[in-house]
Amino acid sequence: MGRRLPQPGESGMRHRFHSICPYFAMFPETFVEKHLTATRHAGVVFDPYCGRGTTVFQALLQGRTAAGSDLNPVAVCVSGAKGDPPSLAIARARLDELRHSCGDPNDEGWQGELDRFFDLCFHQDTMLQVRYLRSVLDWRNRKDDRFIAALCLGALHGESHKSPNCFSNRMPRTISTKPDYSVRWWTDRSYAPPSRDVFEILERMLEYRFRTRPPDGCARVVQADSRRVAAAFPALAGRVTDVITSPPYLDTTNYREDQWLRLWFLGGQPIVPRGRRDDRHYNKDVYWSFIQASMKGLAPLLAKRARLVIRIGGRRLRKTELKEGLLQALTRGLDRDVEIIDDGVTTEVGRTQANVFRGQKVSRVQEHDFCFAM
Repeated sequence: MGRRLPQPGESGMRHRFHSICPYFAMFPETFVEKHLTATRHAGVVFDPYCGRGTTVFQALLQGRTAAGSDLNPVAVCVSGAKGDPPSLAIARARLDELRHSCGDPNDEGWQGELDRFFDLCFHQDTMLQVRYLRSVLDWRNRKDDRFIAALCLGALHGESHKSPNCFSNRMPRTISTKPDYSVRWWTDRSYAPPSRDVFEILERMLEYRFRTRPPDGCARVVQADSRRVAAAFPALAGRVTDVITSPPYLDTTNYREDQWLRLWFLGGQPIVPRGRRDDRHYNKDVYWSFIQASMKGLAPLLAKRARLVIRIGGRRLRKTELKEGLLQALTRGLDRDVEIIDDGVTTEVGRTQANVFRGQKVSRVQEHDFCFAM
């Protein structure tokens, strides 16, 4: 007889798909689990800023229909891989095919002006494998390629002196440090990139992730602006009863900068946004206009009775401002009566992106969870 695979939820086991590719500004699956357990509704669960797909995937694990969207290709790849994975057999077969066909990549201009960074980031043999996969994985159209790409994103950079499952020289696993900073840091410490076989790592990680069986259902995740999600999901009109989400915070996280190397792997240019040419919101009025427009875009998908759970935070907005701003943005954007059903749960955040590199000069950040009903 074959050995029965452990099931999510047994003995408190965490599903191994959850941690495929971590990054900053993500909430844990226990946050989603708690709110889905508390809801009275049974319609579609939706996240318009789905990030790494925690809401979407946890909803599937709890037997709910789910969907999500995000503008960031990294988020779309990772959450899409978790929400609609291939079978283990199909993923194995595709990985074997890629291993045997691996050759010179067709990727002219892959390094731009970052040749020194890539020389120090990846061993030359590892770099050829990474470039080959970057040039051939059709992650937008093939679910097996998307899952393999998501595994690559989770292993592309990390603490390789501690883990054998990282492709790169020493780097945080959660963010891609800037090229100039990385080169100086590696050079000052005489750190060299390790020689890693990408396919061996992917084979190990594939077996590890599927140790917990995927849920029976699947979820659609699309790359879409939160202000236009109704057009991306016409079949969900009037069916969404639960929204569990966390919008971008004011002046906090620059996703394009944080994820520049992962974006490069997914086919982007080898560049890093500089100055304020990024995706952060800096102006309070513009920020609340964005949240209101996002709610207007979401409105056609919501059922007559719906529940919205929103985690939000930042350095320049107090809890009272966030509470009032959200209530106003929801009421105006949804054009419906919205009731706030709690005073908000507050959490201190210590390990922010900036604090990891500040040492003792930490910046105090709080997150607040608000629940609204219609």
